[in-house]
Amino acid sequence: MRRATKTLLAAMLAALPGLANADQGITDNQITLAQVAALEGPAAALGQGMRLGMMAAFEEANAAGGVHGRQIVLDSMDDGYEPDRSVSHVESIIADNAHIGLIGAVGTPTSAATQPIATAAQMPFIGPFTGAGFLRKAEHGTVFNVRATYFAETEAWIKHLVDEKGMKNIALLYQDDGFGRVGLAGVTAALESRGLSLAAEGTYTRNTVAVKKALLSIRKAKPDAVVMVGAYKPVAEFIRLSRKLKFNPAFVNISFVGSEALARELGSDGEGVIISQVVPFPWDDSRAVVAQYHKALKAVDAEAKPGFVTLEGYLTGRLALKALEAAGRDLTRESFLAALSGMRSIDFGGVQMEFGPGDNQGMDDVFLTHITKDGGFAPIETGGSS
Repeated sequence: MRRATKTLLAAMLAALPGLANADQGITDNQITLAQVAALEGPAAALGQGMRLGMMAAFEEANAAGGVHGRQIVLDSMDDGYEPDRSVSHVESIIADNAHIGLIGAVGTPTSAATQPIATAAQMPFIGPFTGAGFLRKAEHGTVFNVRATYFAETEAWIKHLVDEKGMKNIALLYQDDGFGRVGLAGVTAALESRGLSLAAEGTYTRNTVAVKKALLSIRKAKPDAVVMVGAYKPVAEFIRLSRKLKFNPAFVNISFVGSEALARELGSDGEGVIISQVVPFPWDDSRAVVAQYHKALKAVDAEAKPGFVTLEGYLTGRLALKALEAAGRDLTRESFLAALSGMRSIDFGGVQMEFGPGDNQGMDDVFLTHITKDGGFAPIETGGSS
């Protein structure tokens, strides 16, 4: 009886192509990746945007036959931008062994909680939507970043405000966690290198919009600019309340804020708000890869509009596809990881990524944009990117 059961099971597996080899998210006709990110709550637009951009890249590849004949599948799981939930999902993913790697995580606190777990399990950790420095330690061996660091962004802010605009009094609003404190360290270092210090600082709690106390404290210092390290909903609340109080310094935001989401939240209050960016201008289709992104985005969602977050997701997806291609048909998680580790210079068509020994970050550029009167975006001419 036991032998007959085993024979029946073997026949069933043979009838379902690749199911017998589903370990590590790899079958004869599919490769499955996992995203653990905020898909609901105050940071939802970031996780959803990354997912949409990655899906655009994967569906583009699938329509062309996939990678070595395999279709790419993305499973996305909501962590609500909370580290404990993120850890729970990642531990389950590792235990189930049904995904080749993690991709498109969102946030510093969640990544700080999950990256060590992924690294211990030798699970690739690709394209996290954060500029936190701890992820740039190439010795992890499993982490591969697309974007520039938060230190590069904060340096670009202070260079523009102090060196180019002559401002001296800079205040900071930041999320009171690992993400915000990385921004605090970056701003402090950039100011100290110029013989300056913060005029004022205020904090708010992650996943809340409780910013009024911070606003009243910062306003007392009468700063020339308020630089902001936070998510779009609390940042929008801070700026809206400031406008109502006739408090109108320059407002400057980090890329993590989610540019399009912030512009939507602010409406007419958004004009002139500055946001630093770490990917090319999403409407510059003179770059071949941006034109490809436009086409791929429309194919996966006809109503979708180009934006910074979805473009970052698309580039993250393209990076994973490049490594899967290099890993060959005899794919394992180990060969995928080896292919990622072996990446050097990649030209996606107007966007260059450079990796190497000791360098697990593809792009280094930072540039500044501002929200226009109609809720769009325009580049700010500066003395150069950082």
